Amino acid sequence: MTGGALALAAPLVVIGGGGTAQAASCNLSTGPYQRQVEQFLGRPVDGRQSAADCKAIKAFQATHGITPTQGYAGPLTWRTMSTMLAQRAAGSNPNKAGNCPVNRGRIACVDLTRQLSWIQDGGKLVYGPVPVRTGKDGTETRTGLKKIYYRSINHWSTIYNVSMPYSQFFDGGIAFHSTTKSMWNPPGSGGCVNMRSGDAKAYWNLLAKGEDVYVYGRKPGT
Repeated sequence: MTGGALALAAPLVVIGGGGTAQAASCNLSTGPYQRQVEQFLGRPVDGRQSAADCKAIKAFQATHGITPTQGYAGPLTWRTMSTMLAQRAAGSNPNKAGNCPVNRGRIACVDLTRQLSWIQDGGKLVYGPVPVRTGKDGTETRTGLKKIYYRSINHWSTIYNVSMPYSQFFDGGIAFHSTTKSMWNPPGSGGCVNMRSGDAKAYWNLLAKGEDVYVYGRKPGT
């Protein structure tokens, strides 16, 4: 196993200093997920919004491109945090429930529910699990057993007019590829499985044309 799984446990928020402009743009209303968000961020859990709570929530939202970035403990912010908690809980045994068919040799598993992917070879975890960013509502990443059929290391999307490094296509126009966006940036991709650069490069080196990809589950919010 590589260090991919360990990255999930790294600090996810850096809370910097803020001036009056930042404070003025904070939503000081108590959100419906106030207690859960406070606990996630290591804040005092009292279920009441404070200026310090708002600053911490806003920093989290800014890190991951969650809008509006106003420090409100709403459904989208908590959904993002819940996904992170599920990812951390996967630990080094992401296929504990046996949902990905690992009796086929090397296979790349994609769990839409937890927004996780990993590579397995039989019972051996080869890489991951790592966070991914899959298709948003309306352009969901399709489920099922697929095969990598085309690889393009410096791919350019003529549809979205963007670079898609380390692209490995496995279902029509759907591919693994790297992106500069946060893996926890909502609402999601146009269908592709977005990855951090290091993870996409590792997948490029570990997979080959003709190898299996299995996608299952349902992305939160779709």
